[in-house]
Amino acid sequence: MIRLTLATLLLTGMSLAAAAQTCGKSADGFDGFKRQVAAEAKGQGYSAQAIAALAAVQYDPVVIKRDRAQNVFSQTFLQFSDRMVSNYRLKEGQNRLAQYRTVFDAVEKKYGVPGAVLVAFWGLETDFGANTGDFNTVQSLATLAWDCRRPEKFRPQLMAALDLISKGDLSPEDMRGAWAGEIGQAQFLPVEYDETAVDFDGDGRRDLRHSVPDIMASSARLLIKHGWKANQPWLQEVRVPDELPWDQADIAIQHPRSQWARWGVTAASGKAIKADSFPAALLLPMGKDGPAFLAYDNFTTAYLKWNESLVYSTTAAYFATRLGGAGKVNPGRGAEALTADDVMTLQKILAAKGYDVGKIDGKLGKGTRAAIKDQQVKLGLPADSWPTRELLAKLH
Repeated sequence: MIRLTLATLLLTGMSLAAAAQTCGKSADGFDGFKRQVAAEAKGQGYSAQAIAALAAVQYDPVVIKRDRAQNVFSQTFLQFSDRMVSNYRLKEGQNRLAQYRTVFDAVEKKYGVPGAVLVAFWGLETDFGANTGDFNTVQSLATLAWDCRRPEKFRPQLMAALDLISKGDLSPEDMRGAWAGEIGQAQFLPVEYDETAVDFDGDGRRDLRHSVPDIMASSARLLIKHGWKANQPWLQEVRVPDELPWDQADIAIQHPRSQWARWGVTAASGKAIKADSFPAALLLPMGKDGPAFLAYDNFTTAYLKWNESLVYSTTAAYFATRLGGAGKVNPGRGAEALTADDVMTLQKILAAKGYDVGKIDGKLGKGTRAAIKDQQVKLGLPADSWPTRELLAKLH
Protein backbone atom coordinates (compact mmCIF):
# COMPACT_ATOMS: atom_id res chain seq x y z
CA MET A 1 0.00 0.00 0.00
CA ILE A 2 1.50 3.31 -1.05
CA ARG A 3 2.43 5.66 1.78
CA LEU A 4 3.76 9.13 1.12
CA THR A 5 5.28 10.82 4.16
CA LEU A 6 6.40 14.38 4.71
CA ALA A 7 9.95 13.24 4.13
CA THR A 8 9.11 12.50 0.51
CA LEU A 9 8.64 16.21 -0.05
CA LEU A 10 12.32 16.88 0.58
CA LEU A 11 14.02 16.66 -2.80
CA THR A 12 17.72 15.95 -3.13
CA GLY A 13 19.29 18.63 -5.26
CA MET A 14 16.06 19.79 -6.95
CA SER A 15 13.12 21.90 -5.83
CA LEU A 16 9.52 20.69 -5.92
CA ALA A 17 8.72 23.22 -8.62
CA ALA A 18 11.69 22.13 -10.72
CA ALA A 19 10.65 18.48 -10.51
CA ALA A 20 7.16 19.33 -11.71
CA GLN A 21 8.52 21.52 -14.51
CA THR A 22 10.93 18.87 -15.82
CA CYS A 23 8.62 15.87 -15.59
CA GLY A 24 8.17 14.16 -18.92
CA LYS A 25 10.58 16.60 -20.53
CA SER A 26 14.17 16.48 -21.70
CA ALA A 27 15.95 16.76 -25.01
CA ASP A 28 15.98 12.99 -25.49
CA GLY A 29 13.09 11.68 -23.38
CA PHE A 30 13.35 9.18 -20.56
CA ASP A 31 17.00 8.39 -21.30
CA GLY A 32 17.83 12.06 -20.93
CA PHE A 33 15.97 12.15 -17.63
CA LYS A 34 18.01 9.18 -16.39
CA ARG A 35 21.21 11.00 -17.29
CA GLN A 36 20.04 14.04 -15.32
CA VAL A 37 19.38 11.87 -12.27
CA ALA A 38 22.68 10.00 -12.73
CA ALA A 39 24.57 13.30 -12.79
CA GLU A 40 22.80 14.37 -9.61
CA ALA A 41 23.61 11.04 -7.95
CA LYS A 42 27.24 11.27 -8.98
CA GLY A 43 27.41 14.79 -7.58
CA GLN A 44 26.06 13.45 -4.28
CA GLY A 45 28.85 10.86 -4.18
CA TYR A 46 26.69 7.80 -4.85
CA SER A 47 28.51 4.63 -5.85
CA ALA A 48 29.08 3.48 -9.40
CA GLN A 49 26.94 0.41 -8.61
CA ALA A 50 23.98 2.64 -7.71
CA ILE A 51 24.33 4.74 -10.83
CA ALA A 52 24.62 1.60 -12.97
CA ALA A 53 21.35 0.31 -11.49
CA LEU A 54 19.66 3.45 -12.78
CA ALA A 55 21.22 3.18 -16.22
CA ALA A 56 19.80 -0.31 -16.74
CA VAL A 57 16.11 0.63 -16.24
CA GLN A 58 13.49 1.40 -18.86
CA TYR A 59 10.24 3.34 -18.78
CA ASP A 60 7.54 0.96 -17.52
CA PRO A 61 3.99 1.60 -18.81
CA VAL A 62 2.64 -1.17 -16.54
CA VAL A 63 3.58 0.94 -13.50
CA ILE A 64 1.72 3.93 -14.91
CA LYS A 65 -1.33 1.77 -15.59
CA ARG A 66 -1.27 0.56 -11.96
CA ASP A 67 -0.93 4.13 -10.72
CA ARG A 68 -4.03 5.21 -12.62
CA ALA A 69 -6.16 2.27 -11.49
CA GLN A 70 -6.11 2.32 -7.68
CA ASN A 71 -9.72 1.52 -6.86
CA VAL A 72 -9.36 -0.54 -3.69
CA PHE A 73 -10.18 2.36 -1.37
CA SER A 74 -13.53 3.04 -3.03
CA GLN A 75 -14.75 0.08 -0.96
CA THR A 76 -16.52 0.66 2.35
CA PHE A 77 -14.83 -0.22 5.63
CA LEU A 78 -16.95 -3.37 6.01
CA GLN A 79 -16.23 -4.51 2.46
CA PHE A 80 -12.50 -3.94 2.83
CA SER A 81 -12.11 -5.25 6.38
CA ASP A 82 -14.21 -8.38 5.73
CA ARG A 83 -11.86 -9.25 2.89
CA MET A 84 -8.58 -8.23 4.51
CA VAL A 85 -9.15 -9.42 8.10
CA SER A 86 -9.88 -12.99 7.09
CA ASN A 87 -9.90 -16.05 9.32
CA TYR A 88 -6.66 -17.10 7.66
CA ARG A 89 -4.95 -13.81 8.50
CA LEU A 90 -6.23 -13.89 12.07
CA LYS A 91 -4.94 -17.42 12.58
CA GLU A 92 -1.63 -16.73 10.86
CA GLY A 93 -1.22 -13.50 12.80
CA GLN A 94 -1.61 -15.36 16.09
CA ASN A 95 0.90 -17.93 14.89
CA ARG A 96 3.42 -15.20 14.10
CA LEU A 97 2.90 -13.56 17.48
CA ALA A 98 3.68 -16.89 19.16
CA GLN A 99 6.57 -17.80 16.85
CA TYR A 100 8.40 -14.49 17.34
CA ARG A 101 7.28 -13.72 20.88
CA THR A 102 10.79 -12.89 22.09
CA VAL A 103 11.26 -10.48 19.18
CA PHE A 104 7.97 -8.72 19.85
CA ASP A 105 8.68 -8.51 23.56
CA ALA A 106 12.07 -6.90 22.84
CA VAL A 107 10.60 -4.49 20.30
CA GLU A 108 7.79 -3.43 22.63
CA LYS A 109 10.25 -2.94 25.48
CA LYS A 110 12.37 -0.63 23.33
CA TYR A 111 9.71 1.20 21.31
CA GLY A 112 6.42 0.71 23.16
CA VAL A 113 4.54 -0.69 20.15
CA PRO A 114 2.60 -3.94 20.83
CA GLY A 115 3.21 -6.98 18.68
CA ALA A 116 -0.44 -7.11 17.57
CA VAL A 117 -0.13 -3.67 15.97
CA LEU A 118 2.99 -4.69 14.04
CA VAL A 119 1.63 -8.07 12.97
CA ALA A 120 -1.55 -6.46 11.63
CA PHE A 121 0.46 -4.18 9.35
CA TRP A 122 2.67 -7.13 8.37
CA GLY A 123 -0.38 -9.16 7.39
CA LEU A 124 -2.11 -6.39 5.45
CA GLU A 125 0.96 -5.13 3.63
CA THR A 126 2.39 -8.42 2.33
CA ASP A 127 0.54 -11.38 3.84
CA PHE A 128 3.38 -11.81 6.36
CA GLY A 129 6.04 -11.57 3.67
CA ALA A 130 4.42 -13.87 1.11
CA ASN A 131 3.64 -11.10 -1.40
CA THR A 132 6.32 -8.42 -1.39
CA GLY A 133 6.12 -7.74 -5.14
CA ASP A 134 8.49 -8.39 -8.01
CA PHE A 135 8.74 -5.02 -9.73
CA ASN A 136 12.18 -3.52 -10.29
CA THR A 137 12.13 -0.80 -7.63
CA VAL A 138 14.52 1.60 -9.35
CA GLN A 139 12.65 1.19 -12.64
CA SER A 140 9.27 1.80 -10.99
CA LEU A 141 10.46 4.90 -9.18
CA ALA A 142 12.24 6.30 -12.22
CA THR A 143 9.04 5.82 -14.23
CA LEU A 144 6.90 7.54 -11.59
CA ALA A 145 9.44 10.35 -11.12
CA TRP A 146 9.41 10.94 -14.89
CA ASP A 147 5.62 10.84 -15.07
CA CYS A 148 3.87 14.18 -14.52
CA ARG A 149 1.22 13.02 -12.05
CA ARG A 150 3.33 13.10 -8.86
CA PRO A 151 7.00 13.76 -9.72
CA GLU A 152 7.57 15.77 -6.55
CA LYS A 153 6.75 12.67 -4.50
CA PHE A 154 8.71 10.09 -6.44
CA ARG A 155 11.89 11.97 -7.34
CA PRO A 156 13.14 11.86 -3.71
CA GLN A 157 12.14 8.19 -3.48
CA LEU A 158 14.25 7.42 -6.54
CA MET A 159 17.25 9.20 -5.04
CA ALA A 160 16.75 7.37 -1.73
CA ALA A 161 16.63 4.02 -3.55
CA LEU A 162 19.96 4.77 -5.19
CA ASP A 163 21.33 5.86 -1.81
CA LEU A 164 20.33 2.50 -0.27
CA ILE A 165 22.30 0.71 -2.97
CA SER A 166 25.21 3.07 -2.52
CA LYS A 167 25.28 2.48 1.25
CA GLY A 168 25.11 -1.29 0.84
CA ASP A 169 21.76 -1.76 2.57
CA LEU A 170 20.39 -3.39 -0.57
CA SER A 171 22.01 -4.75 -3.72
CA PRO A 172 20.52 -3.90 -7.13
CA GLU A 173 19.21 -7.48 -7.21
CA ASP A 174 17.42 -6.91 -3.87
CA MET A 175 15.69 -3.83 -5.27
CA ARG A 176 12.43 -5.56 -6.06
CA GLY A 177 9.03 -4.87 -4.56
CA ALA A 178 5.62 -3.30 -5.17
CA TRP A 179 4.79 -1.32 -8.29
CA ALA A 180 5.02 2.05 -6.48
CA GLY A 181 8.50 1.42 -5.09
CA GLU A 182 7.73 -0.07 -1.66
CA ILE A 183 10.32 -2.57 -0.47
CA GLY A 184 10.27 -5.50 1.92
CA GLN A 185 7.76 -7.25 4.14
CA ALA A 186 6.41 -4.03 5.66
CA GLN A 187 6.45 -2.16 2.34
CA PHE A 188 8.71 0.77 3.20
CA LEU A 189 9.29 3.39 0.57
CA PRO A 190 13.02 4.08 0.13
CA VAL A 191 13.00 7.37 2.08
CA GLU A 192 11.38 5.58 5.04
CA TYR A 193 13.84 2.71 4.70
CA ASP A 194 16.82 5.05 4.55
CA GLU A 195 15.73 7.24 7.46
CA THR A 196 14.00 4.76 9.78
CA ALA A 197 15.17 1.17 9.29
CA VAL A 198 17.25 -0.37 12.09
CA ASP A 199 19.56 -3.37 12.38
CA PHE A 200 17.74 -5.08 15.27
CA ASP A 201 19.26 -8.53 14.79
CA GLY A 202 22.81 -7.11 14.96
CA ASP A 203 24.12 -8.64 11.73
CA GLY A 204 25.42 -5.34 10.37
CA ARG A 205 22.64 -4.84 7.79
CA ARG A 206 19.23 -3.20 7.86
CA ASP A 207 17.34 -5.95 6.09
CA LEU A 208 13.60 -5.36 5.65
CA ARG A 209 13.27 -8.15 3.10
CA HIS A 210 14.33 -11.16 5.19
CA SER A 211 15.03 -10.28 8.86
CA VAL A 212 11.89 -10.40 11.03
CA PRO A 213 13.64 -8.56 13.92
CA ASP A 214 14.72 -5.76 11.57
CA ILE A 215 11.26 -5.58 9.95
CA MET A 216 9.34 -5.39 13.21
CA ALA A 217 11.70 -2.98 14.96
CA SER A 218 11.83 -0.73 11.91
CA SER A 219 8.04 -0.72 11.67
CA ALA A 220 7.82 0.21 15.35
CA ARG A 221 10.38 2.97 14.86
CA LEU A 222 8.40 4.35 11.93
CA LEU A 223 5.25 4.42 14.08
CA ILE A 224 7.20 6.27 16.78
CA LYS A 225 8.28 8.77 14.14
CA HIS A 226 4.61 9.18 13.22
CA GLY A 227 3.71 9.95 16.83
CA TRP A 228 2.99 6.60 18.50
CA LYS A 229 2.65 6.85 22.29
CA ALA A 230 3.61 3.84 24.39
CA ASN A 231 1.09 2.24 26.75
CA GLN A 232 -1.87 3.98 25.14
CA PRO A 233 -4.80 2.51 23.17
CA TRP A 234 -5.41 3.05 19.46
CA LEU A 235 -8.97 1.91 18.68
CA GLN A 236 -11.93 0.63 20.70
CA GLU A 237 -15.18 -0.61 19.22
CA VAL A 238 -18.27 0.99 20.76
CA ARG A 239 -22.03 1.23 20.31
CA VAL A 240 -23.73 4.53 19.61
CA PRO A 241 -27.30 5.53 20.48
CA ASP A 242 -29.97 6.42 17.94
CA GLU A 243 -29.46 10.11 18.63
CA LEU A 244 -26.16 11.91 19.16
CA PRO A 245 -24.62 15.27 18.22
CA TRP A 246 -23.41 13.63 15.01
CA ASP A 247 -21.31 16.60 13.98
CA GLN A 248 -19.02 15.73 16.90
CA ALA A 249 -18.26 12.32 15.35
CA ASP A 250 -15.07 13.35 13.60
CA ILE A 251 -11.50 12.12 13.96
CA ALA A 252 -10.43 15.76 14.22
CA ILE A 253 -12.68 16.33 17.28
CA GLN A 254 -11.85 14.87 20.68
CA HIS A 255 -13.87 14.77 23.87
CA PRO A 256 -13.19 13.11 27.23
CA ARG A 257 -14.57 9.59 27.41
CA SER A 258 -16.87 10.87 30.12
CA GLN A 259 -18.57 13.10 27.56
CA TRP A 260 -19.07 10.24 25.11
CA ALA A 261 -20.54 8.23 27.99
CA ARG A 262 -22.98 11.06 28.78
CA TRP A 263 -24.06 11.07 25.14
CA GLY A 264 -24.89 7.37 25.38
CA VAL A 265 -21.83 5.74 23.83
CA THR A 266 -21.14 2.32 25.37
CA ALA A 267 -18.59 -0.45 24.93
CA ALA A 268 -19.23 -2.96 22.14
CA SER A 269 -20.63 -5.34 24.78
CA GLY A 270 -23.18 -2.76 25.85
CA LYS A 271 -21.42 -2.11 29.15
CA ALA A 272 -20.35 1.37 30.18
CA ILE A 273 -17.11 2.79 28.85
CA LYS A 274 -14.61 4.37 31.22
CA ALA A 275 -16.11 7.74 32.11
CA ASP A 276 -12.78 9.49 32.64
CA SER A 277 -10.96 12.47 31.16
CA PHE A 278 -9.00 10.46 28.60
CA PRO A 279 -9.47 12.11 25.16
CA ALA A 280 -10.96 10.22 22.24
CA ALA A 281 -12.59 10.91 18.90
CA LEU A 282 -15.67 9.06 17.69
CA LEU A 283 -14.90 7.35 14.39
CA LEU A 284 -17.88 6.35 12.25
CA PRO A 285 -16.25 4.97 9.08
CA MET A 286 -19.70 4.34 7.53
CA GLY A 287 -21.74 6.99 9.29
CA LYS A 288 -24.17 6.78 12.17
CA ASP A 289 -25.70 3.48 11.05
CA GLY A 290 -22.43 1.59 10.58
CA PRO A 291 -19.62 0.36 12.83
CA ALA A 292 -18.43 2.73 15.56
CA PHE A 293 -15.10 3.18 17.33
CA LEU A 294 -13.43 5.45 19.82
CA ALA A 295 -10.23 6.50 18.11
CA TYR A 296 -7.31 7.59 20.26
CA ASP A 297 -4.21 9.66 19.50
CA ASN A 298 -2.28 6.61 18.33
CA PHE A 299 -4.87 6.15 15.60
CA THR A 300 -5.33 9.78 14.58
CA THR A 301 -1.57 10.32 14.35
CA ALA A 302 0.46 7.16 13.79
CA TYR A 303 -2.06 5.08 11.86
CA LEU A 304 -3.16 7.86 9.55
CA LYS A 305 0.45 8.78 8.82
CA TRP A 306 1.31 5.17 8.00
CA ASN A 307 -1.48 5.29 5.42
CA GLU A 308 -3.76 8.30 5.00
CA SER A 309 -6.65 6.20 3.67
CA LEU A 310 -9.27 6.06 6.42
CA VAL A 311 -10.52 2.69 5.16
CA TYR A 312 -7.05 1.13 5.26
CA SER A 313 -6.01 2.68 8.58
CA THR A 314 -9.26 1.72 10.30
CA THR A 315 -8.89 -1.83 8.98
CA ALA A 316 -5.29 -2.07 10.19
CA ALA A 317 -6.23 -0.78 13.64
CA TYR A 318 -9.27 -3.08 13.82
CA PHE A 319 -7.12 -6.05 12.75
CA ALA A 320 -4.74 -5.29 15.63
CA THR A 321 -7.63 -5.23 18.12
CA ARG A 322 -8.78 -8.63 16.84
CA LEU A 323 -5.28 -10.03 17.34
CA GLY A 324 -5.44 -8.56 20.84
CA GLY A 325 -8.63 -10.47 21.64
CA ALA A 326 -11.49 -8.23 20.49
CA GLY A 327 -14.49 -9.75 18.74
CA LYS A 328 -15.70 -9.30 15.18
CA VAL A 329 -16.98 -5.82 14.48
CA ASN A 330 -20.70 -5.12 14.76
CA PRO A 331 -21.91 -3.92 11.34
CA GLY A 332 -24.30 -1.47 12.97
CA ARG A 333 -27.82 -0.70 11.86
CA GLY A 334 -27.27 -1.25 8.15
CA ALA A 335 -25.47 1.76 6.70
CA GLU A 336 -26.43 2.66 3.16
CA ALA A 337 -23.48 2.52 0.74
CA LEU A 338 -23.39 4.54 -2.47
CA THR A 339 -21.63 3.14 -5.50
CA ALA A 340 -18.31 4.63 -6.62
CA ASP A 341 -20.15 6.24 -9.55
CA ASP A 342 -22.64 7.83 -7.14
CA VAL A 343 -19.78 9.17 -5.02
CA MET A 344 -18.15 10.61 -8.15
CA THR A 345 -21.43 12.34 -9.00
CA LEU A 346 -21.57 13.72 -5.46
CA GLN A 347 -17.94 14.88 -5.70
CA LYS A 348 -18.69 16.76 -8.93
CA ILE A 349 -21.65 18.51 -7.28
CA LEU A 350 -19.57 19.42 -4.24
CA ALA A 351 -16.69 20.65 -6.39
CA ALA A 352 -19.11 22.83 -8.36
CA LYS A 353 -20.20 24.35 -5.03
CA GLY A 354 -16.60 25.34 -4.35
CA TYR A 355 -15.45 22.51 -2.09
CA ASP A 356 -11.96 21.06 -2.46
CA VAL A 357 -12.69 17.35 -2.75
CA GLY A 358 -9.44 16.53 -4.52
CA LYS A 359 -9.54 14.14 -7.45
CA ILE A 360 -13.01 13.08 -8.66
CA ASP A 361 -12.39 9.38 -8.04
CA GLY A 362 -15.33 7.87 -6.16
CA LYS A 363 -13.30 7.60 -2.94
CA LEU A 364 -14.34 9.15 0.35
CA GLY A 365 -11.19 11.04 1.16
CA LYS A 366 -10.71 13.68 3.80
CA GLY A 367 -11.84 16.55 1.58
CA THR A 368 -14.97 14.77 0.37
CA ARG A 369 -16.02 13.76 3.88
CA ALA A 370 -15.52 17.33 5.15
CA ALA A 371 -17.63 18.72 2.30
CA ILE A 372 -20.37 16.15 2.95
CA LYS A 373 -20.45 17.10 6.62
CA ASP A 374 -20.74 20.80 5.81
CA GLN A 375 -23.64 20.19 3.45
CA GLN A 376 -25.36 17.90 5.96
CA VAL A 377 -25.22 20.71 8.54
CA LYS A 378 -26.66 23.21 6.05
CA LEU A 379 -29.44 20.83 5.02
CA GLY A 380 -30.37 19.82 8.56
CA LEU A 381 -29.29 16.20 8.09
CA PRO A 382 -27.31 14.14 10.64
CA ALA A 383 -23.80 15.46 10.09
CA ASP A 384 -21.92 12.16 10.18
CA SER A 385 -19.82 12.77 7.03
CA TRP A 386 -21.34 9.72 5.31
CA PRO A 387 -23.04 10.11 1.91
CA THR A 388 -26.58 8.85 1.41
CA ARG A 389 -29.07 8.87 -1.45
CA GLU A 390 -31.11 11.38 0.55
CA LEU A 391 -28.15 13.77 0.55
CA LEU A 392 -27.48 13.16 -3.13
CA ALA A 393 -31.13 13.81 -4.00
CA LYS A 394 -31.19 17.06 -2.01
CA LEU A 395 -28.05 18.29 -3.76
CA HIS A 396 -29.22 17.50 -7.29
